Order: sequence, then structure tokens, then C-alpha cells
Amino acid sequence: MLNESLGGYFILVGFSDQPQLEKILFVLVLISYLLTLAGNTAIILVSCLDSMLHTPMYYFLTNISFVDLCFTTSIAPQLLWNLHGPAKTITPVGCAIQLYVSLALGSTECVLLAVMAFDRYAAVCRPLHYATVMHPRLCQSLAGIAWLSGVGNTLIQGTITLRLPRCGNHKIYHFICEVPAMIKLACVDIHANEVQLFMASLVLLLLPVALILVSYGYIVQAVMRIRSAQAWRKALGTCGSHLLVVSLFYGTITAVYIQPNSSYAHSQGKFITLLYTVVTPTLNPLIYTLRNKDVKGALKRLVRRNKSTGE
Repeated sequence: MLNESLGGYFILVGFSDQPQLEKILFVLVLISYLLTLAGNTAIILVSCLDSMLHTPMYYFLTNISFVDLCFTTSIAPQLLWNLHGPAKTITPVGCAIQLYVSLALGSTECVLLAVMAFDRYAAVCRPLHYATVMHPRLCQSLAGIAWLSGVGNTLIQGTITLRLPRCGNHKIYHFICEVPAMIKLACVDIHANEVQLFMASLVLLLLPVALILVSYGYIVQAVMRIRSAQAWRKALGTCGSHLLVVSLFYGTITAVYIQPNSSYAHSQGKFITLLYTVVTPTLNPLIYTLRNKDVKGALKRLVRRNKSTGE
């Protein structure tokens, strides 16, 4: 009777067992979402409008900002709607769209962060050949591989997950339609699906992390050979922002997709998911702008240009 009254809608349980926490989360998520929209849009506009930032690093940064913008938008509005009112439902089509879009964008960012690590390796370890190595065609190819990897993983994982028989189970013990939560609705043996999810996580999470660690291993070796204090600061400033973003993103998302299944449905898993879906995309623009003189300089030039145009 409940399923018939809901018209087949999914119920996102989320944080409904903690009403007071929902009110606090609504305010925090709303502020984070607005900051995400403003910060990532600013990075995209500055990187496109300022010719000084037409470099491989900012090309990839623009891609990541666009991914973060869309990634949070695929989750935050529905989350805010569920936190604000008593309705905790999402349509089957809406759930499928959220699953496909968020998984594709999250997977794409995993690969993009590894690509950015290679770009930093080329900049620090091969500075004289950087322009030759990171030529525009290679940058476009690497970005294309990242996007295709994300879409390919989503078409496989998302389709298999949505095709699982659920026998009328519509209650999702999470605040988003995510693969680990969705496969729990299945009324058949899901061991093969869990193994498949684990293997996909190894490829899209641990493999990029391994490539990033190798890249930064070479970067550390190169930096150790630098005797100039100014060059030290430049190298560390260039790589520090990226390394901080990598730590935040992979640290949280790995905890959800690699953690034991028995603890996933608890509040700890939901809070960790909240970190990489809402908080990390908010912090990324702040990290890149506050720690990056190029971006701050470009923002100042853009503001001065607008003032002079207005006058």
C-alpha cells in the first residue's frame, strides 16, 4: 500500500531520524552550494577571459571547476528540498539521472586529478620541455580520456545497478541515489555486484592515487635538488594546492567506496559522502585562489578591466 501511494517513488531516508540536524544541515548545505556556484564559476570565467591563464594547468583546472559545478548541482538541490520539508521522495527518473550524472562526474574528477598531477610533474621535472610535452592536443586528449572514463564507468555501473530487481524496496538509507546505497535495495544476491564495484573503485580511485604518488615522488626529488629558495616556494606553491585538493577528495570518497559494507548504512558513511559531494567542491576554488598568485592576479586584472570599461 505504501508503494502504491508513493507511485513507485524512492524514499531518501537521509538524516530524517535527526530533525534538528536537518535544519542545521540545510543552512550549511545552502551556503556551501552558493559558494560552490560562485567560486567555480569565477575560476572558469577568469581562466577563459585572462590570456595569462591560457596554460595546461588552468585548462585542467577549468575542467575540474566545471565538474565540481555540475557534480554539486546534481545533488545539492534535491538534498536541500528533502532537508527543508517532510517529503523525502525522488522519482525513479530523477533517481536514475542523479545516479548517472553524479557517478559520471565523480569518476571524471578522479582521472582529472591524476592528469593534473602529470601536468605538475612535467612543469617541475621537465621545465625546459614543458611546452613541448604539454601541447594543446595532448591536453585535450587527456581531458577527453578523463571524460570518457567517467561516462564509460557510469554506463556500466549505473545500468547494472538500476537493472537489479528490488521486489518493491524503495527506501534508500542515504540522501542521494548512489551505487553502494542502491545495490542494497536488491532482493537477489549482490556479491557479484559488490565485487564489481570494488574492482571499479580500485581502477578509478586507487590507480589514479598511485599515479599521483609516483608523480609527486619525482617532484619531491626534483625539488630537493633546487638550491634557490624562490624556486622552492614556486614549486611548492604550484603543487601544494593540487595536493591539498587530492587529499580532500580521495580521502573522503575512498572511505565510502572501499569501506566495509556493514558500516556503509550508518551515519558515518552519510557524513563522509556529504564531505566529498558538498564540502570539497566548495573548498576547491578557495584553495586554488587563496594559494595561487596567478589566479588572484587574474581576478584583480579582470576587476580593473571591468571598472575601466564602466568608466
